[in-house]
Amino acid sequence: MSEIIDFLFGQYKTYATIDIVLEIIAVIFGFLSVWFSKQNKIWVFPTGMISTSIFVYLLLKWELLGDMMINGYYFIMSVYGWYIWTRKVDSTHVTPISRTTKKEKLTSIYIFLATLVFVFIIYKTFDKWTNWVAYVDTITTAIFFVGMWLMAKRKIENWIYWIIGDIISAPLYLYKGFTFTSLQYLIFTFIAIFGYIAWKKSLNKNPSTL
Repeated sequence: MSEIIDFLFGQYKTYATIDIVLEIIAVIFGFLSVWFSKQNKIWVFPTGMISTSIFVYLLLKWELLGDMMINGYYFIMSVYGWYIWTRKVDSTHVTPISRTTKKEKLTSIYIFLATLVFVFIIYKTFDKWTNWVAYVDTITTAIFFVGMWLMAKRKIENWIYWIIGDIISAPLYLYKGFTFTSLQYLIFTFIAIFGYIAWKKSLNKNPSTL
């Protein structure tokens, strides 16, 4: 049993207490953000901004540039999403849940490809393209960039990207030595699945937004 605990949390022996506390706080607010997103509540954005701002600091300190960029992007898109979700489409209704249009699907592809190129350049510039983790980081970053953009626009397909990205990230963060964050992504996977189901039910109740 002690060997398992050491495998999961042994790396934290070298971390400053404040960094461990900050990671836990960021994980808690990350949970809240995804939960509020599942519930289709505007609180997804302020809680997400707290989580991502903490992770930007920690990931920069840990020199995980790809992950840092993801969280920095999340913060920016949270501001955009907060505006979109509260913007009224008429005198009484705010932006509803909807499906992506053909144009938005093409934009998603452009964002994905552009992110791949951007992250590759960053990794090469800072000489971080050193092992297989960098390749996976690049792919997950692109997946999450698209997912966050679609969530900000209140598109149901955002959950598909979150599910795929979370499934990849859970074991990846465990490999990197960030057990709390790995557990976060594992739970995120299940929340994202239920989030997709909840949003789909909402869409079925409002066929005019399909």
